[in-house]
Amino acid sequence: MTWCAPYLGLLLPFLCVVVWGGGVSAFRICAYNVQKLDSKTASNYRVLHTLTRIASRCDITLIQEVMASDGSFVNTLLASLNRYEGYHYDVVSSPSLGKSADDLRNYVFIYRTETVHVMGQHQYQDKNQFVRPPFAVYFLSNTTAIKNIVLVGLHADPSSAIQEMDHLYDVFKQVLNKWNNKNVMFLGSFHAGCAHMTRPDKKNIRLFTNSSFFWLIGDKIDTTIMDETSCAYDRIVVYGKSFLKAITPFSANVFNFAKEFKLTKTTALQVSNHFPVEVMLKNSAQLLQAMPPLLLLTVTLRCFLAYL
Repeated sequence: MTWCAPYLGLLLPFLCVVVWGGGVSAFRICAYNVQKLDSKTASNYRVLHTLTRIASRCDITLIQEVMASDGSFVNTLLASLNRYEGYHYDVVSSPSLGKSADDLRNYVFIYRTETVHVMGQHQYQDKNQFVRPPFAVYFLSNTTAIKNIVLVGLHADPSSAIQEMDHLYDVFKQVLNKWNNKNVMFLGSFHAGCAHMTRPDKKNIRLFTNSSFFWLIGDKIDTTIMDETSCAYDRIVVYGKSFLKAITPFSANVFNFAKEFKLTKTTALQVSNHFPVEVMLKNSAQLLQAMPPLLLLTVTLRCFLAYL
């Protein structure tokens, strides 16, 4: 019994998942560019309800375009989420960012406190490289195969999308140096498509030319609602093969909430002209499920027999 006793506390909770067929819910990370969120948005019940339904699907949601002049929207959405279902949500927000005092916006990460914890945050400072510099948050989750992740949110300015995309490599080096963590994910509305970023532009962007970065939302994916556009503006990018292996295959997608919630296009456009993008991380149980069956059965039987 002594050889397996230290592992019983870790092993037994997962045996129900592996042997008896139970499941652990997927860990979903989302990003949504919602246009100019303010108190007026918060007072629109239909819009608020739609945003609540979208964010409630995710363990972490990056919300962009939150107007800094009025923080009531975040409080209202948080209160709505905490009434919606069995999870408790909290937020971590960037400072106010923008070109001028009347055009300030915040990056806001909404997260489930039961599944993830905030370990730190970092605001990139170089305003010459970005209109609204990226905001990074260091998260810890005990339910996922990869425990420590850094999420970097960016809403790129359309007029300088190519330059801002390239400077994300400088942001990567800074957060890597700060936290010594290579599990970095970039997400947000990058305007990385159509006229803002063409195929020839990629040769000038280090996140494209460096093969260690993986673009999970492809160039041909349409992240916009309007029929007149078909552009991969919103993206998710991860660094390193170890992070890539911790992601559920084919889980990076656009969430068409209009179709899912049976909304008209007019109603959907009241929220935004973008769709959210999302990706799922493998959970800890999936690691055990990936063990060779004979090895897993041997470990299970030996521990149970010793425990009796």
